[in-house]
Amino acid sequence: MKLKCAIVDDEPLAIELLVSYVNKIPFMELNGKYANAVETMKGLTENPVDVLFLDIQMPDLNGLELSKMIPETTRIVFTTAFEQYALEGFRINALDYLLKPISYSEFLEACNRALQWFSLSQKQPEQPTTKEEEEVKSIFVKSEYKLLQIDLDSIKYIEGLKDYVKIYTEESPRPILSLMNMKAMEQMLPASRFIRVHRSYIVQKSKIREIDRNRIVFGDKYIPIGDSYKQAFLDFINR
Repeated sequence: MKLKCAIVDDEPLAIELLVSYVNKIPFMELNGKYANAVETMKGLTENPVDVLFLDIQMPDLNGLELSKMIPETTRIVFTTAFEQYALEGFRINALDYLLKPISYSEFLEACNRALQWFSLSQKQPEQPTTKEEEEVKSIFVKSEYKLLQIDLDSIKYIEGLKDYVKIYTEESPRPILSLMNMKAMEQMLPASRFIRVHRSYIVQKSKIREIDRNRIVFGDKYIPIGDSYKQAFLDFINR
């Protein structure tokens, strides 16, 4: 697989450094280099890319603002000298966040992450059948700019917190934190194995061992069963 990329930075030396890095990576193909937002939007319209290496501190329109105008099919890797933008970059769902001065090894790691992301996205069917859902053994989630593979068998329950989810597994005492909403999380999981019991909780059916007064018990954690989900949960229990 070849990934087309472009570089956006108002510093010519910064552009040339990243160009030299791109030229060393066989699966990356440079498809444009731009000094400002206007050039970028025009260039991407004529020559769309898979990955955009985007500086944040630029005149007129900064990289964070520009990233919101980029098509969703283009993945963003922020490049900046300012660490304080990291959280905002995470919220924008950037693929990675590189702090200047950027070493070749850091750049290569970001490119490998992009390659992995696109490889996985091409393999995932848009509308899986019930049979395909049952064959799913694991899912990939983004956590702190990394793609983590999680075995479905290890998941106990998922808790939703606004724009984040916490995935609790049997393998780790600490949950895996990922920037996505509960609806997106629910769509990733096979309905044959997981059930939503509350607007903030999804549980794996086979992991349920105890129910205490309309609450599912996982050790010292009590998960409430919401009124709007109660009937579906009772149907599952009765089956």
